[in-house]
Amino acid sequence: MSQSHALSQPFTFTADAGFLSGAAPLVARLLVAPLFLLSGVSKLSAPAATIGMIEASGLPFAVLGFAAAVLVEVAGGLALVAGYRTRLVAAALALFTLVTAVTFHSNLADQSQFFHFFKNVSIAGGLLQIMAFGAGRFALDAYRRR
Repeated sequence: MSQSHALSQPFTFTADAGFLSGAAPLVARLLVAPLFLLSGVSKLSAPAATIGMIEASGLPFAVLGFAAAVLVEVAGGLALVAGYRTRLVAAALALFTLVTAVTFHSNLADQSQFFHFFKNVSIAGGLLQIMAFGAGRFALDAYRRR
């Protein structure tokens, strides 16, 4: 096979890579989930600061927003780790992350806000990959399908 022909063919996993292809979605979920878990727990440790930030952004019902954010982050993070309803959870977390970017990091003239905005967009992209490809075989979703 010529080198140019080999480069034009899509990459496929072989039978030897079965464990790797099954483990990759688990590793992806385990790399993304702590971000949400730690964020949710940190909000619980300093609720007044988070509520103040929500109020300063001009959003109504700051206490309700605080409670919703903690619930989404902690429950979503735990569900990602477990691989439970992974596609739905990843979609919800992607939407949450994009809304957070637009709501709290939209001053793109500020270098820090610019960075955080695009960090959130990138995280949403990773979550959309999880949504598209699912939890993999090491997940409650795979167990439930049996």
